[in-house]
Amino acid sequence: MTEGRHVLVLPDRDAADEVAAEVADRLGLAEEPRPLRDALAGEDDAEDAQWLVVVEDPDSRHDAAALAALAEEYDGWLERD
Repeated sequence: MTEGRHVLVLPDRDAADEVAAEVADRLGLAEEPRPLRDALAGEDDAEDAQWLVVVEDPDSRHDAAALAALAEEYDGWLERD
C-alpha cells in the first residue's frame, strides 16, 4: 500500500473486472475502480500484462488485510511498499 492508496495486482483483465466490482460492493464505493493494464518491463505482448485495481484511501479506512485476501482469491496480491 502506498500512502492513501491500495493497489491490487491481478493476473488478467477478467479477474481485475471482477475484483473492481467486488471492491466497490464491499467498500460501498460510489464508483467502481477502473482496472488498469500494467505491462511487464520489456514485454510487448498483452498476454504478459498484469492488471491493477487502485483503491484510493486517503483516510486509511479500508482494511488492507481484507483487500489482500480478496486479491488472493483471484490469484493476485496487494502491492506493498
